Amino acid sequence: MKKPVQESRNILIVDDDPAHRTMLKALIGSWGYAASVADDGGTAVAEIQARPYDLVLMDIRMIKMSGLEALASIKAFNPAIPVVIMTAFASVDTAISALKSGAYDYLTKPLDFEKLRITIDRALEHAFLQVENQRLKDRLSERFDKRTIVGNSPALKKLLDTVSLVAPSEATVLINGESGTGKELIAGAIHHNSHRKNGPFIKINCAAITETLLESELFGHEKGAFTGADRRKDGKFVQASGGSIFLDEVSEMSLMMQVKLLRVIQEREVIRVGGEQVIPIDVRLIAATNRPLAPLVQSGSFREDLYYRLNVVSLTLPPLRERQEDIPILAQHFLSRFAEQNRKSVKGFTARAMDRLVRYSWPGNIRELMNAVERAVVLAQAETIDDADLALFPSAPAPSLDRANPTPHLFPENRLAEIEREAIVKTLAETGGNKSKAARVLGITRKTLQNKLKAFGMTEKG
Repeated sequence: MKKPVQESRNILIVDDDPAHRTMLKALIGSWGYAASVADDGGTAVAEIQARPYDLVLMDIRMIKMSGLEALASIKAFNPAIPVVIMTAFASVDTAISALKSGAYDYLTKPLDFEKLRITIDRALEHAFLQVENQRLKDRLSERFDKRTIVGNSPALKKLLDTVSLVAPSEATVLINGESGTGKELIAGAIHHNSHRKNGPFIKINCAAITETLLESELFGHEKGAFTGADRRKDGKFVQASGGSIFLDEVSEMSLMMQVKLLRVIQEREVIRVGGEQVIPIDVRLIAATNRPLAPLVQSGSFREDLYYRLNVVSLTLPPLRERQEDIPILAQHFLSRFAEQNRKSVKGFTARAMDRLVRYSWPGNIRELMNAVERAVVLAQAETIDDADLALFPSAPAPSLDRANPTPHLFPENRLAEIEREAIVKTLAETGGNKSKAARVLGITRKTLQNKLKAFGMTEKG
């Protein structure tokens, strides 16, 4: 959108000095702006409420209502309007008070006219870009399909804002996040908000399939390519033609498979296992990992060239412990779903049960919450789920989020490892050492569980 011309930008000059006020009106008018005047802060507030202005240039010291008081009233009425403060008293404290109250900038008298003009231009440009950015977000928000993504936390909103910008593009996306945070849902949202939404959305978990079978699953195979290959089969890349393919747990791919995947991404073509025919592909690639790839690149277990091919746009899903505001919403969402599925008349949670849900650290993230709510609904004997109905692993309470001073790691890493180890030990005990069953309860793959057992130095039985 083209920026409006200067003549359409209305500036209100507020100063109780008639000579200074008249001089500024003539000067700003000569720059091509429409200028109006007010002789007091109270008059300025009334003007702002009566008609639209694009910028206010206001003296800070006036007899009836000071510039700081007027600034507070103007910002309360219209937070978006930029206010530039003027004063003859160069006080750092006054400047800080003005800026804290929402002033765009602070100028001292006698004014440097060149600096004044630059400040006005920048303030108007900044305000214009803010409005345009909000309009873009509103348009994207109207069109953006969240699918089954549930939550209103600032962390989730910020992520979805980015997803809404990324989805319409053709860029390869790498989704980072702990197990159970909802990476597949985000991948689905990217696909369903893209130009490929009417095409297929093919999903495959790279950790759940052996290397030999994974190659066949991704690229297809010819008849007789290996034992059991009794017919030609197209791979997932061909099946996803015109749509998107989602490779989950891409960090678990062997180096050999990484080489083959890199070739497919670079050449945009596949060759079936046991075949020679080159098949062009038209797919968008979305990958996900629950382990950061950069350290794996440094250790040599993940190819650097593939990492850069996948990491065109990087998204990181916050763990549930950093989305405490979303826990009640998610819990009620899952309760309604499982109550309907199991034909139970469960309506909600007691205050004590909800308090425990919010305070729990959720090492298994959303998947663990979903499993906990499903179990509670199935076993519930009343219309509300109480604290005693929740089978949660012992853990430290989740910390409160300090929005004024957020930290990237709300839990010390060693405490998170402790919590995770406790969860694995208890689950293995409850499943009689059955790793496949334990992995399902924990909401992770069997291979991921094996990796964690190895990392913790634990035997198969914990």
